Amino acid sequence: MKRLLIVALLSMFALSGCNTVHGFGQDLEKVGEKISGAASK
Repeated sequence: MKRLLIVALLSMFALSGCNTVHGFGQDLEKVGEKISGAASK
């Protein structure tokens, strides 16, 4: 349980930066566009 808490806290700090989360959102958006493009073909 202690190990899980440490991993969760480290993950939270790693993803807490606005630029990181914003960049991740942009990456997901691009992946969604690729999937939509492939599905429409």
